[in-house]
Amino acid sequence: MQTLFTIDVSAPIDPPRAGLLRLGTNRAPGGATIDINNRYILRDGKPWLPVMGEFHYSRVPEHLWDGALAKMKAAGVDIVASYVVWNHHESEPGRFDWRGRRDLRRFVAACARHALLMFARIGPWAHGEVRFGGIPGWVVDQTPTRSNDSLYLGLVERFYQQIAEQLHGELWKDGGPVIGVQIENEYNLTGPGQGSAHIAKLKSLALAAGLDTPLYTVTGWDQAVFPHGEVTPVFGGYPDVPWGISPTMSAPNEVYAFRFTSRVGGDLGAQTQGAGEGDADKVVNDTPFLGAEYGGGVPTMYRRRPVIDADDIAAMLPVQLGSGVNLYGYYMFHGGRNPPGEREGQESTATGGWNDLPIINYDFQAPYGANGEAHPVLGKLRPMHAFLHEWGEMLATYAVQAPTKQPKGANDLETLRFSARSDGKRGFLFVNNHVRQYAMPTQQGVRFSVRLKNRTVLLPSCRVDVRSGVYFVWPVAFQMIDAELRYATAQPMTRLATPEGDIFVFRAVEGIPAEFAFEPETLRELLPDSELRLFDGALVVTLIPGARIKVITAHGHTLTLLLLSAHDAERTSVLPFQGMRRLVRTNAEAFVLNNQIVLRTTNTALQVDFYPPLQVIPPATLPLTREATGDGFDSYAAQFNLRSFDVQTIGLRQAQNVPPIKKGGPANASVEPAPEAFGRSAAWQINLPRNALDGLSNVYLSIQYRGDVGRLFAGTTLIDDHFFNGLPWRISLSDIPNDALSVPLMVTILPLRTDAPIYLDARYDPRPEAKREGALQTVALDDVCLEPEYELLIGSPI
Repeated sequence: MQTLFTIDVSAPIDPPRAGLLRLGTNRAPGGATIDINNRYILRDGKPWLPVMGEFHYSRVPEHLWDGALAKMKAAGVDIVASYVVWNHHESEPGRFDWRGRRDLRRFVAACARHALLMFARIGPWAHGEVRFGGIPGWVVDQTPTRSNDSLYLGLVERFYQQIAEQLHGELWKDGGPVIGVQIENEYNLTGPGQGSAHIAKLKSLALAAGLDTPLYTVTGWDQAVFPHGEVTPVFGGYPDVPWGISPTMSAPNEVYAFRFTSRVGGDLGAQTQGAGEGDADKVVNDTPFLGAEYGGGVPTMYRRRPVIDADDIAAMLPVQLGSGVNLYGYYMFHGGRNPPGEREGQESTATGGWNDLPIINYDFQAPYGANGEAHPVLGKLRPMHAFLHEWGEMLATYAVQAPTKQPKGANDLETLRFSARSDGKRGFLFVNNHVRQYAMPTQQGVRFSVRLKNRTVLLPSCRVDVRSGVYFVWPVAFQMIDAELRYATAQPMTRLATPEGDIFVFRAVEGIPAEFAFEPETLRELLPDSELRLFDGALVVTLIPGARIKVITAHGHTLTLLLLSAHDAERTSVLPFQGMRRLVRTNAEAFVLNNQIVLRTTNTALQVDFYPPLQVIPPATLPLTREATGDGFDSYAAQFNLRSFDVQTIGLRQAQNVPPIKKGGPANASVEPAPEAFGRSAAWQINLPRNALDGLSNVYLSIQYRGDVGRLFAGTTLIDDHFFNGLPWRISLSDIPNDALSVPLMVTILPLRTDAPIYLDARYDPRPEAKREGALQTVALDDVCLEPEYELLIGSPI
């Protein structure tokens, strides 16, 4: 089967229009600017397509912030977004707490220290899977919320003034990193004292308090209402709907289908039901397409516990970017845990919430989990972030064009999904053949025809098969200094500047030969000599992953073209080291802190490769052995001494039979068992060795179990909890207070009934086996172990 997919990108693009939004001060003392028009954000007058990652400072101990922010920076994040959760700061009337993990000012200063900008999501209603959406219980008890009620607004005003005091001197206009404020969240109420007038009032309170920033946003989904011209709507989408009520697998999700009309995603889990269509689609011609909540994972909720694979997150990037998104914001990028406190807590049906969440754990299956550990999805995200850093300025100006033939909808799994963004002369193809939990057919014999203003580009020279699960971005009429690629069937990753010339790095696409088609008049020579063939007037060379060639342009400039395999690209970060940006390829987590490369791994054997090569062997905290790779990288190996631990578990009590799961709450769906049911849990004592953390960057307590809900205690203090989803439950020992580690721990596991109306991923669901054995419930502690994390520092600290 052979198929030609056509797309016309020759239509003229309207010039951007500015001055449509009434925003705040956009100029910093040194002259740096943040602006916005109806198509994109500008930084210092240039189009800007940044990556934003959500990280809730109050959910992470403050001594871990620097490391966490350094990791996010290395992963390609430009802006850190965070809720300022009201109840985390004013759990009692008039008594504000900005200390420790609640120290917003210190957190913002840490963002600046790592060259990260910051976006404050100030509520007052935040959601964030927090009780009452983050509004303190004592406020909920005495006044109508989320409206222009005078008592409520007076309390909000005091809260905003407190935030402004914390951020004094840290706003963009003061030379600080805070570039924006989000007002409220998922706001679609239209009753008396509500609607867009409430958002306008909240913005005026923020401005009066001194929260003067270049950008003001609101969430635009779920029939959101807001005053036009005062705020910019932001959008999102998640790979699953853990807030749903069905105990079965979800239908194909629309986040994997390109958007050519509305920017508003499907069900994003708003707690209230709006009336009408909302305002977001009414302002598409006046506001850019910005994202704030594209899922970096999903929360584990009681009635639905999906397990998200790395491709489920990464495949959203080409789809949303290919739909026109010009700010890619993740929720979440770093997980955490709810802070301790008497009246702070999680969203629950018992307190009127739509969902039941763990009391403490907020891992979110994010790129960095609750413990700050790197999850596999990072390797798939970093190459795309590097691409945006290098070519986002150009991509931001490109308009979206739909193909001649489009899928009929999210459920159409047969039609190839693709789009293009272009200015009519150049552009990028975005292709996705991945839909979470659904096998897509291999698209056989694929070739594309892209009509530009002055020509039509046919690619590739040989028809290719696009396998199920594959997604990518290909350049069309791509400028490499003064050489022009008519097209490439590999994804641009980054560009490195060196004294010997620029290096253009590409990522190969699984199962597709990597063709690079040059315009002949722009090319003089390839070194070493490569087999060139003529296709449709272009000179085409096919490279294998690992290949590195010199390109001599017609004007005599020299550049290097490097092709990484998909596997190598996933192990590669772009980091500054020894005076220049380099590729750092390693089997460990890599980031920069205090001018040193930090490598962390749970393996005793570590390898790290640098490109361009280092001039000298750098200092390191372990001996480095230099090795040859044959692909131009400078390779080093190091060996850690194995650390192993004995962990003793002692059974304390056996589980009792648990009652059937009840339905209730606003969703009239499965709800978490009542508190007294947890007395039926099985319990074990866990004895940890003393001083386990000595000489290690961290140690993870890993618990494998079967059941419904796991809870971990030190004495009577709940340290962590976990809704079973089949994945290992991991707790960082460095997050546990020393006094808690000085006593034996206790883990309890509530049995999971085999008839529980709860969604679990079929790959991890223990109920079918338990049913076959005739059991009414299942509960087991399968394994408890400690996993050491080793650390190697390379380079000299500041």
